[in-house]
Amino acid sequence: MTLMDAKEFDEAGARRKKVRIAVVVIALLVVGFLVYQFRYWPEEHLVDKFFAALERKDFETAYGLYMADPAWQQHPQQYPLYPYHEFYRDWGPGGEWGLVKNYKIYATGECPHGGSGVIVEVIVNDRHEHEQIYVQKKEKTFSQSPCS
Repeated sequence: MTLMDAKEFDEAGARRKKVRIAVVVIALLVVGFLVYQFRYWPEEHLVDKFFAALERKDFETAYGLYMADPAWQQHPQQYPLYPYHEFYRDWGPGGEWGLVKNYKIYATGECPHGGSGVIVEVIVNDRHEHEQIYVQKKEKTFSQSPCS
């Protein structure tokens, strides 16, 4: 085939190819943006379930979420560092926040110095000071925030 025998340029086909490439690039950008925006959703969802259980006064379920063990009542001896009675003292009616009547997830992020977890900041009972819950990414256990 020589230069004179080349196929005629298909302008419509070239335009379709450009449109397909643009659609793929835009779709990848949108997916990337959504992944970035919802990167902390699993941890936020757990904290939301935790505070919803506290709001319902279902402290056993809340403790199971805190320890990432819904069957904790079958083996409470596995949690000697933070047993249920201490959890109830901290999060029950006599705790720092009192009975949780309402809550709102305010912000989510990571510690400035890194770490293996996510900090979820929650407004509890419309108070000015916010509670910060640290959620381990892999184990999904809760603790107090190591960042101040």
